[in-house]
Amino acid sequence: MTPYEMIRTQLAQAVPFANHVGVELIEVGDGVGVAALDQRSETSNHIQSQHAGAMFTLGEAASGAALAGAFGPMIFQVRPVASGATISYVKVAKGRLEAHASTGRAGADLLAELEEVGKIAFDIQVDIRDADGDTVVTMTVGWHVRKS
Repeated sequence: MTPYEMIRTQLAQAVPFANHVGVELIEVGDGVGVAALDQRSETSNHIQSQHAGAMFTLGEAASGAALAGAFGPMIFQVRPVASGATISYVKVAKGRLEAHASTGRAGADLLAELEEVGKIAFDIQVDIRDADGDTVVTMTVGWHVRKS
C-alpha cells in the first residue's frame, strides 16, 4: 500500500459527516484529490437534482484529500482548518458526481513554506463534474495549516 493509499483509507474514516452524506474518496496524490458522490434520495433536493449541501460536502472532502496528499505522511503532524469557501452552481447536477481538487502547488513547496514560517494559508480549486464530464460546480476552499 502506498502512502497516498494509506492517507485515502484513513481520511475516508476521519470525517463522519462526509461518510454520512456518502462521499467516496477515489484518489489522493501530491496536491490532488478526487471524490465521488452517487445521487440518492438523501442527497437530492425538491427538483430531484443533487442538493447544494451535498455538493458542498463533496467539494470540501475532495479539497481535504488534495491537502492531505500535498502534505503526505506529515499530514498527521499538522493541523489543517478550512478557513472559507466560495462555490458556484454552474449547471443542474444529477446522478453520480466527481470532484477534482488541486492545490496548484507541489507538496514540497507547501512543506518548505510551512517549515520556514510555521503556518501557511492557501486555496484549493475544485471542479465538480457530472457523468458526462460537464462541470456542474466550481469551488475554492481556503485552508490554514500549522504545525501541531
